[in-house]
Amino acid sequence: MKIATTTGDFSRFCKTDSERITELHKAGFRYIDLNMYTFTPDCVYMNEGWEKEVQRIKELADSLGMSFVQAHSQGGNPLSDDEGKVEFLLEATIRSIEICGMLGIKNTVVHNGVKKGIGKDEWFEVNRKFYTRLFPAMEACGVNVLCENSTSKNMGESYFINCGKDMYDFIKFVDHPMIHGCWDTGHANCEGNQYDEIMTLKDELYAVHYNDNRGGGDEHVAPFLGTLNHDEVISALIDVGFKGYFTLECDSSLRNYNCWQGKRRRFEASDLLREPQLFMQRHIEAMMYDTSKYMLNAYGIFEE
Repeated sequence: MKIATTTGDFSRFCKTDSERITELHKAGFRYIDLNMYTFTPDCVYMNEGWEKEVQRIKELADSLGMSFVQAHSQGGNPLSDDEGKVEFLLEATIRSIEICGMLGIKNTVVHNGVKKGIGKDEWFEVNRKFYTRLFPAMEACGVNVLCENSTSKNMGESYFINCGKDMYDFIKFVDHPMIHGCWDTGHANCEGNQYDEIMTLKDELYAVHYNDNRGGGDEHVAPFLGTLNHDEVISALIDVGFKGYFTLECDSSLRNYNCWQGKRRRFEASDLLREPQLFMQRHIEAMMYDTSKYMLNAYGIFEE
């Protein structure tokens, strides 16, 4: 199994994907998960000349001996009542699929929507309607769209596909040959045991987001910084016949003062240590690569 990680790891430190890719290479990574979660209307990828920027990062990756293997599309809620936000989400998601097509990325994660007061059946219907709007771009670009499990720690009482069976059922309900699943180990760690859940996905498991937490909330920290049972998860990946990349999504291992998992109380007299620094992230990246290599080697499945 080959190790990948997200360009999102360096989002707070680097302004461009070119800089982020270069940092990942220095840490030892050769396989890239392109994070396109936070496109804005004025970002380079949503404006004229976006193809040149995509070509630029492709040429950089090629020169470094790196490959784009996975992606995460625009974040947002397709079931939002704000039509403007939904339309931009759709536009940005389609653009992300086009970018994947240019880079040769076969799988991108697209989050489902959430809405209070609707049950499983209605949730399936309204999310399928959103996904159908992506079909033309998916088919034209040859890119699979992957749904992802979440956790009640994030969704509260609102229904979501937080377990393997519901994810599998939703994929079959959408019934398109380019809709599959991505398993997030951190989300699942908040829910409980994972072996049976992963096995339920069968051959619909096309990607993983590998991250850890302490079970009480969605933290996205590096392996062994939380309570994730790594033996259970890796055994399940082997037994289910997973053929994808061991893709880390641990981009919150370092916390800034107003991170989404909870703001740090401010000390008015001084803020010299308000933000983590780039050198810290570089050490974290190298540790994550070495740790992942150790884990996969322990099971005899590591590939360069």
